[in-house]
Amino acid sequence: MRKDHRPYFLRKAGLRLEKFYARRFLRPQFDHLGRGYAFMRPWYVELFGAPIVLGDFATVIATADRRVRFSVWPTAPGAGRIAMGRCGLICPGVRISSAAGIVIGDNCMLASNVYITDSDWHGIYDRLSTGRSAPIRIEENVWIGDSAIVCKGVTIGRNSIVGAGAVVTQSIPENCVAAGNPARVVRPLDPSLPMTRRESFFTDPERLAADFDLMDRVRLEGNSLAHWLRTLFCPSRHD
Repeated sequence: MRKDHRPYFLRKAGLRLEKFYARRFLRPQFDHLGRGYAFMRPWYVELFGAPIVLGDFATVIATADRRVRFSVWPTAPGAGRIAMGRCGLICPGVRISSAAGIVIGDNCMLASNVYITDSDWHGIYDRLSTGRSAPIRIEENVWIGDSAIVCKGVTIGRNSIVGAGAVVTQSIPENCVAAGNPARVVRPLDPSLPMTRRESFFTDPERLAADFDLMDRVRLEGNSLAHWLRTLFCPSRHD
């Protein structure tokens, strides 16, 4: 469809359902889930193992064909965890799998289909073993591009960007752009320039919620239940 044909009341009902589902079914599975979280299509978010932590104002977006998965499979007592800081963004298809430990700082953005794993999960010669594992640290304000893979034992420095499709097998310094397979630094970022982080989006949560509600009212104005049903069952080229 070219636009959202739902009436406003149906949009609000959908948002309430998402909030209820996240609160009732997802929140109890996290060891900590901060305030101000938002899950879009939360029924496509899956958790396995513990501990799994998301900080304040986490935004998690999932779809039917791109589920978001957090998995902790410890290979030793006390090993394995996933912890993401404040104001993180997780897009559809993201998978995070930990056997040793994965720590992601504040204001980090994970684009669609990103895969972060701190283990090989199988040995090169002993395919029955879990292979090698080593902790991953992603520092604050890192942006990881579409379909990138972050492998065991690496650190990605603050503010850095990992390009789409990159495979990170060695640590990336701060304030740079890395791309390729294996990922290499392709350009530096200027640390003297101002950097706007995701946290600035949440400085006034009540005002933000009111602005989104106003956008929905304007965008869906004039949509009726009958009109929405017609677009579902008898769509036209103008819908």
